[in-house]
Amino acid sequence: LLGIAVSPQFEADWTIYLYRTAPDGNQVVRAELDSLAATLGPLEPVVAGIPAAGNHNGGRIAFGPDGMLYIATGDAARPAVSQDPTSMAGKILRVTPDGAPAPGNPTEGPVWSLGHRNLQGAVLGPDGRLWTSEHGPQGGDEINRPEAGKNYGWPVITYGENYGGGAIGEGITAKAGLEQPVFQWTPSIAPSGLAFVKGERYGKAWQGNLLAGSLKFRYLARLDISGGRVVKEERLLPDLNARVRDVREGPDGFIYLLTDERNGRLLRLHPG
Repeated sequence: LLGIAVSPQFEADWTIYLYRTAPDGNQVVRAELDSLAATLGPLEPVVAGIPAAGNHNGGRIAFGPDGMLYIATGDAARPAVSQDPTSMAGKILRVTPDGAPAPGNPTEGPVWSLGHRNLQGAVLGPDGRLWTSEHGPQGGDEINRPEAGKNYGWPVITYGENYGGGAIGEGITAKAGLEQPVFQWTPSIAPSGLAFVKGERYGKAWQGNLLAGSLKFRYLARLDISGGRVVKEERLLPDLNARVRDVREGPDGFIYLLTDERNGRLLRLHPG
């Protein structure tokens, strides 16, 4: 299981969407929730045939304010496919809830943006736009705001060309026709799940602040967003000693962290 999203019409259809690796590739499926039995019904294919491998499967899904499903995929350990517009690997895909290419896509297919390496987080921001986290090859992990038809560089721009070992947010080399990240980490922190949080009920103005889990260094990053750019990183929970796989703000205003490995836990934290 790689990703999960709730139907935007959940109160009417009780449907859950799942992104998973199956024997014949990565796929998005959906199922109706039986709330009384707390079980899912039969899994129905939505999008199938996304290339899979032992790693680089990407795997986050999110519904946009347009009602379309955005699927963040990895390059399946085959970098060249990220630049192949006919492949669903190394892409952001945009489809209808039934899995058809969404109206307004830059091509007739499901591809929304290309040139991605291994997307690990996807969230809709306060601006209604998609924000993603992505693993670099040896450094240069990225935060992006993918746009329709844009190319985000992998593997045309590699670690050595694009991220010369500078400080956070520095050392990015531009190439014509390729987009630059909103933010990057060198060395790599292996960012994972993302969440925008507000927390106004606790007297803290978090609007525009992005949380990102670190798999490598086992902390929670808080990124200050201003004008669509990251202006500061604060590293929270440095003694957590657990890989942060996902982060969400709950309807109760608290922050939920999902950690993995043998000490996997679901943590509920005050936003302060």
